[in-house]
Amino acid sequence: MTIYSQHANRGKTQILATYQGPDSVVSKTVTSLGDSRLAAPIVDALNRISAFATVPVSVHDRRERRMDYYPHKHLAALADAAAQAALLTGAHSLWYEYVCLRLHQALADLEMALAALPDTVSRAIRAEVEVEANELRVSLDEFSGASSEDELEIERHWEFGHPFVKDDDGMDTLSDETREQFDRREAEFTPEEREKAVADLRVLVTAHSLGGGTWASLDDAGSGIFAEPYDSDGFYMTVHTPEPGVDDASWEMEVGRWEPDDPNEEYGDHTSATGGPVIGCALPVAPSADEIAHLLKSVNEKPLLLAQWAEAPVGAVLAGTKMVVTKRYDS
Repeated sequence: MTIYSQHANRGKTQILATYQGPDSVVSKTVTSLGDSRLAAPIVDALNRISAFATVPVSVHDRRERRMDYYPHKHLAALADAAAQAALLTGAHSLWYEYVCLRLHQALADLEMALAALPDTVSRAIRAEVEVEANELRVSLDEFSGASSEDELEIERHWEFGHPFVKDDDGMDTLSDETREQFDRREAEFTPEEREKAVADLRVLVTAHSLGGGTWASLDDAGSGIFAEPYDSDGFYMTVHTPEPGVDDASWEMEVGRWEPDDPNEEYGDHTSATGGPVIGCALPVAPSADEIAHLLKSVNEKPLLLAQWAEAPVGAVLAGTKMVVTKRYDS
């Protein structure tokens, strides 16, 4: 319901909350800081929290050709730290649980940013998040017809289909396209398969946030991670989750390489290239987020490690890992 910003004023940096009031757009000061560098991560976290909280309850759940609504159980986590663990449980839908995970990360980022601040400032920020949650909850009750006569009058206007938020988190988490990709992926899942896919998605997203950086990306619909560190000589790495419903499917790590489409061209001077896998490691046990993050950090620090791994024969353990090569694609 709210867009946050910072504004210099009389030697201090104000954190502003801007929202649609009953008659016009309103801005108010949440708190002030003496250092703009301290304000930036707070503003970023607040904008993500507001967007991740608001957008899911502002769009229709169109899965299975229906017109339904997403849950709003995630709002409890904004006003109650003890409820934040619930953001990492449940299997309503891939996209909704993905947003809940991003909300959990944003709340953790906010707490990290508040750790170095005076208690009075921290209390003001937390109170702001509670106001956001409470007013959105009251608006939702009114929208659904569940409000009572003694509900407090709200200051922040919310309209279904038109959330007033800054929703670009750099991951397109809240875009229609992302939601539709997740919906298409889970279209044929059983409830058990969807629950497994959600659990795997949490591992991937957590690993990406721990070790991915800007050079690693989540594949469409969160089924894998693609990592191509700078100066890797055309090599890249993918980590894929098992496809639900396939009996012998497992987690898999692959090293691939871009090859010039013109055989007379050298990599680096090519006009176009096509990527293909070189080796694959089927993982007998699902990796943890920390294990995947370690892989990402390793190849980021030593990009040519990928070239070394690509030479490993079937049965070899990749240097610096416990992963065994189970397939070579050139044999």
